[in-house]
Amino acid sequence: MLFNSFHFILFFPAVVLVYFIVPRKIRYLWLLFASYYFYMSWNAKYAVLIAFSTFVTWGSGILLGLCRKRGAKSTVKKWVVALSFVINLSILAFFKYFDFALGNVNVLLESLGWKVVERPFDFILPVGISFYTFQALSYTMDVYREEIEPEKNILKYALFVSFFPQLVAGPIERSKNLLVQIEQIDRLDWKTLYQYDRIASGLRIMLWGYFLKMVIADRIAILVNTVYDAWYFYGTVELVLAAAAFSIQIYCDFASYSTIAVGAAKVMGFTLMENFDTPYFSRSIREFWRRWHISLSTWFKDYLYIPMGGSRCGRLKRHRNMMVTFLVSGLWHGASWHFVVWGGIHGLFQVIAAETRGVRDRLYEKCNTKCASFSFRFGQVAATFVLTTFAWIFFRAETLSQACSYIGRIFTKPDWWALSDGTVYRLGLKRMEMNILLSSLWILFAVSVVKYKNKETLDVFLAKQCAWFRWLAVAVLFAYIFLFGIYGPGFDASQFIYFQF
Repeated sequence: MLFNSFHFILFFPAVVLVYFIVPRKIRYLWLLFASYYFYMSWNAKYAVLIAFSTFVTWGSGILLGLCRKRGAKSTVKKWVVALSFVINLSILAFFKYFDFALGNVNVLLESLGWKVVERPFDFILPVGISFYTFQALSYTMDVYREEIEPEKNILKYALFVSFFPQLVAGPIERSKNLLVQIEQIDRLDWKTLYQYDRIASGLRIMLWGYFLKMVIADRIAILVNTVYDAWYFYGTVELVLAAAAFSIQIYCDFASYSTIAVGAAKVMGFTLMENFDTPYFSRSIREFWRRWHISLSTWFKDYLYIPMGGSRCGRLKRHRNMMVTFLVSGLWHGASWHFVVWGGIHGLFQVIAAETRGVRDRLYEKCNTKCASFSFRFGQVAATFVLTTFAWIFFRAETLSQACSYIGRIFTKPDWWALSDGTVYRLGLKRMEMNILLSSLWILFAVSVVKYKNKETLDVFLAKQCAWFRWLAVAVLFAYIFLFGIYGPGFDASQFIYFQF
């Protein structure tokens, strides 16, 4: 069930209405039922997987709690955590990485002149499996670290793992935030649950998410797909334009899902973590990863990078930890070498930045560079955007070889005349569509500037304004979505990019 489908437009109000009506003690049961219905709308059979993952991680939490009470050795607790991780990651690896591993084995066998192994079975990647697996495993680690008490009610814990707004594409929530709120769900009184300002705020947040998805992401995707599907026909200008456009597309597409999820949860009284914080205003790659996909970045930091030693070790080990973290992050995004390379590129960016920091600081000092000036900071933002856009080419390409060929063509097929001969209007978007896209990007830019400067979301900013201004902003967004949203033939809702991960 897609957020931008008629199915969800009917589903969400119905869920909220019943949630507001039912007695306090069974609210979580209703949300659990709604969440499983939401997930099973894609493939009912795979609900067994999320239920099994829920049972394993809940059971590990109970066992860890018993170990703590009985003063068991730390070795026993580590075995419990290891078993939980092995079971869950094995399921993830089987469904997501089996074909990838088999393909690489066959390449090796062919190179040796041996017979390749036929694929023994066929299955579809369960939607959102990477997200809910990581969310469930974070609970196991939090209990192990004694940062949260084990949840005794398996149904409340099941709701934590399957909460439908953020189930299939994040943000990847922590038990210290979402599970605690679920624990308190039966304490929400009438005034708190039906608070008008909170509900209106959640709906405005959702509206902004729909604007990002249907007006910007799905429209700019037409241009991106047109070029990437036939990249070998185009020259430097079109290829660079498509690469930059994909940077915007993936941000708007992924941020839109997280934004709608945050807004939907807020309508029902839940607060989810922010997943994006104007990432393309970052002045370095390191800062970019503090602002991009925050829930995943912090997950890898807390549960992989720091346990390996983080930055509390020698230089070489610190760089090793960084590279391993980013390579695993790339593999998490997709079972293909071009995703691994994408992660490796970002890891390499971080290592190079760390190694050259001292040299750069001395160079700035000798050149009397005004590092606090707008021009210097703007140059840093532009350079960071160029580097991330370069890496996104590997992310968007179908294969590693295609990414390399795409980049090679950028440098070997100059066509600067395309800047003035109207070529940009022959890349899937006609002049009117391109103008709509540009005006939408100006709205996005204005909102991003306000957020970057004021350190507050669009909704927080609007809440401080007069009522007429809030209603005007809502009317403009609604008009853009209604008039300029990409609906497709027969309202063929476009799938969110991160659903495949």
